[in-house]
Amino acid sequence: MTSGLHPMPWQVSKGDSCRDPCQFFVRDTRRGLLYLARDLLLATVAWSLAAYIDPFFKQSSTRAALSPIGAEVSRWAAWGVYWWFQGLIFTGIWVIGHECGHGAFSDHKWVNDIIGFITHSFLWTPYFSWKISHHRHHSNHASMERDEVYVPKTRSDLGIPAHHEGLDYEEILGDTPIYTLYMLIRQQVLAFPAYLLFNVSGQKTYPKWTNHFDPNSILFTKAQRNAVIMSNLGIAAMVWGVSYSSSIWGASEVTKFYGIPWLCVSHWFIMITYLHHTDPVMPHYRGKEWNFQRFFPKMPFYHGPEATQHLKAFIGDHYVTSDVPAFKALWSNYNKCQFVEDEGDVLFYRDRKGQAIRRPADEYRVKSKAQ
Repeated sequence: MTSGLHPMPWQVSKGDSCRDPCQFFVRDTRRGLLYLARDLLLATVAWSLAAYIDPFFKQSSTRAALSPIGAEVSRWAAWGVYWWFQGLIFTGIWVIGHECGHGAFSDHKWVNDIIGFITHSFLWTPYFSWKISHHRHHSNHASMERDEVYVPKTRSDLGIPAHHEGLDYEEILGDTPIYTLYMLIRQQVLAFPAYLLFNVSGQKTYPKWTNHFDPNSILFTKAQRNAVIMSNLGIAAMVWGVSYSSSIWGASEVTKFYGIPWLCVSHWFIMITYLHHTDPVMPHYRGKEWNFQRFFPKMPFYHGPEATQHLKAFIGDHYVTSDVPAFKALWSNYNKCQFVEDEGDVLFYRDRKGQAIRRPADEYRVKSKAQ
């Protein structure tokens, strides 16, 4: 177990922005549009190349050269390559929409909202609805009571008894590696739709059936109702578009060219955000120990690498980074981040054995055997 953590003794807010050089906050619409054009061009090239996969591997000369089985294996391998790269490209387009939602793509709100609405609707994200809740998430990150998403489950949420000598955590939390892998894959594919539709991993104090599509949801104010309806119209347009495309080219073709790359977007997006928010060395806070942390959401992504160096110097020892390969970290964190305690204001995840690899400093600890 590492040494005890002291919460940050300061706040990062708008007034601290120019501790980083102010040029990092300049939003260049033209530069943003060039990044978008690059991603759209890459997606078009990948899509166009994929159109040759089936004709090439199904032609008689190819089947004769590779054998029928070899041609079929090679055909699906080629589709796998397309899904991998198109999924990454689509994720880049989704991130452009994310930038728009933060107002970081352009100085012009109308540019942000038009591009964000189109790119996110294309990838099954209700742009305005998600933008609203996502802003609230950034304003309440790591708060057990106020955060919008990736709120840890507690000991009582999982029905784990109070810690006592001899408590068999493996009996309660232990799973076979195969079942754990299945649950992890399910998370990677379905977590984002489940959050939008059913508030899965969202704030537990919200009513049952909280979702991002109900204009009257607790997530939104009355003034935001029309924005939610507009988001729903974008998703409805996608339902029509996919249905119409399937009626012309067939559901299997739409699935191959578009559906599976979209599932890959869900995977990449969840992997990125899950690892940002779920780690055994990163704290969550309750009550007065949480304070407002805002790390410049309107900073364009292309200034991120340089600005990070300045932020690291400002944060000091509180800056956390990892060089563990992403898929290894995903598996490790999924197993090590099972629950947090019901008590205490500075909390760290516990693993399948009920153990934490980090703890709060002594003055923030709750005196119990579990600590």
